[in-house]
Amino acid sequence: MCWTGRRDHAIIVLLAQTGLRASELTGLHGGDVHLGTGAHVTTTGKGRKQRITPLTRQTAAVLRAWLAERAGSSADPLFPTSTGAPLTRKALARRIAKHAAHAAERCPSLTAKTITPHVLRHTAAMRLLHAGVCTTVIALWLGHEQVETTQMYLHADLALKERALARTKPLNSKPGRYRPPDALLGFLDGL
Repeated sequence: MCWTGRRDHAIIVLLAQTGLRASELTGLHGGDVHLGTGAHVTTTGKGRKQRITPLTRQTAAVLRAWLAERAGSSADPLFPTSTGAPLTRKALARRIAKHAAHAAERCPSLTAKTITPHVLRHTAAMRLLHAGVCTTVIALWLGHEQVETTQMYLHADLALKERALARTKPLNSKPGRYRPPDALLGFLDGL
């Protein structure tokens, strides 16, 4: 894998785990990543609000390797172009699309999907939801001011619906059509 491939790998891992906005990711500098105890990334999002997003051990390891290879100062862009300039949102979208097309060669079901940095934000939200994290925390994680905004990201998929259904079915119920007892039918007829 070449330098840009390793950079792009770090970008995709970070986007999928943190759900950062494209503008937040392209605005990151080396000093925004903290890899000690309580590894996290500090971003400046919409409305110039700062947000701290924790990193998994795996993401921290990928970023640690990327920072060692990048070898810039803490003020330099975290994900520079080959000339050292910050990666633009448009360039980020092109890189994600390129890697999605390459992945579709091995996984044909991806061909019908449009994968963008924003889709990776949705991925992070859904992973949190599947892990049982409440929507209020997910809203904080994504930097949403209102929980209602987060609802757009949390499209209930079939697995979530099946888990919800499993929680609602009555205990000791037998499959088949319900047949009420005669006493209940008599009571209802008397109403």
